[in-house]
Amino acid sequence: MKITQKSTDDLTLIVTLAIEKEDYTEKRKKILSDYRRKADIKGFRKGMAPMSFIEKTHGRAALLDAVNGVISDGLNNYITENNLNIIGEPLPNESEQKPIDWESDEQFEVSFDLAMAPKVEINLTSKDKIPYYEVEISEQDMIKYRSNLLKQYGQLVAAESVAEEDFIVADLVQEGTTIEGAYIALRSIADAKIKKSFIGKKSGDEFAINVNKAFENETDRAALLKVKKEELATLNPEFNVVIKEVKRFEDAQMNEELYDRMFGAGVVKSEQEFNERIVERIKSEYTQESDYRFMLDARDALIEKAAIALPEQFLKRWLHSANEGKFSMEEIEKDFPLFLKDFRWQMVRQFITKEQDIKLTRENLLDHARKIAAYQFAMYGLNNAPTEQIDHYAESLLANEKEGKRIYEKVEDDLVLEYVRSVVTLDKKGISIEKLHELTK
Repeated sequence: MKITQKSTDDLTLIVTLAIEKEDYTEKRKKILSDYRRKADIKGFRKGMAPMSFIEKTHGRAALLDAVNGVISDGLNNYITENNLNIIGEPLPNESEQKPIDWESDEQFEVSFDLAMAPKVEINLTSKDKIPYYEVEISEQDMIKYRSNLLKQYGQLVAAESVAEEDFIVADLVQEGTTIEGAYIALRSIADAKIKKSFIGKKSGDEFAINVNKAFENETDRAALLKVKKEELATLNPEFNVVIKEVKRFEDAQMNEELYDRMFGAGVVKSEQEFNERIVERIKSEYTQESDYRFMLDARDALIEKAAIALPEQFLKRWLHSANEGKFSMEEIEKDFPLFLKDFRWQMVRQFITKEQDIKLTRENLLDHARKIAAYQFAMYGLNNAPTEQIDHYAESLLANEKEGKRIYEKVEDDLVLEYVRSVVTLDKKGISIEKLHELTK
């Protein structure tokens, strides 16, 4: 077998394999022998059919398998032996490939397009500047955040009469049947007229409502009446409401008790110290958002600095082929700029990881998986899930091929960006919370 190559440009080349009969004859014989050994043909004992019969029925298939095997091995060995650093996979050449007649040809010539990985070179110094946005806390931000905190640490207190946002504990009475201790939030009442009928009422007051009109949501209505949703249709919706308690949500007061609850006993002693702590807390909460924007800007800056040229037409063909036609060329064209950006970043990340000898440890990966696990548990209300439970779920994430790959890439991203941040100059810029939100959408 003779293999030749020629460059079509700086990033692509054509590799041609000229295959002679002697290159595939033995392989073809072995394939036919395997066919014969496994063949269970009527009229012959298993494995004893005449080779002439096997040749007639399986000869062409054996030729295809043998030649394709020679092509695959020959191309892979050529790439390895010549240290060809390719991207994607070899693709059948569309311009120089000669027609093949599998019925009569004994010699075959096949050509493949290969894309060479471009050389990546990045030299980062303190002269490189990347913006880093730090939130500036306005008075309005302070007021809003403090208001939310006071609500968060507030509590329900007894009220004399019902107001717009109050909560009511009541008995629902109907023909001798009483549903005791029904909990009603005024804001959940759908009908404006019924909601208005509650305003001003006091403990002991009694009046009629239609629960179907008041509570349109069947789940809420079933919970109120303490029945299953399936039973609602059979119930008379007319009830008398007997108010037992009126409760109003009251914000926490700015005092030493609140300071101790939030920050620990004796840590904060005045409103000024409280406000200083609030500023620190707001900035801390938005650090993650600032870091995310830095990651986007750093990636863009490094991609631009690396100026990596890519064989775009080849990559489009490769994407179409690798996805087995699941995406049309039009769809690939549409998302291609995003693909190129991500592809270039992968090359930059790999260069820095190798150049700076950045190592990913299992503990790195497990730490990140634990954070994901804890966050997902918190979404379901398990804010203090047991360590064993978090560890078990983290291990299962790493064991999942798709999730494990995503975690690996995220941790590698973080370590590379940590290095970048230590080398370049951060061009710090003050920014409002609203503007930072816009930059991180």
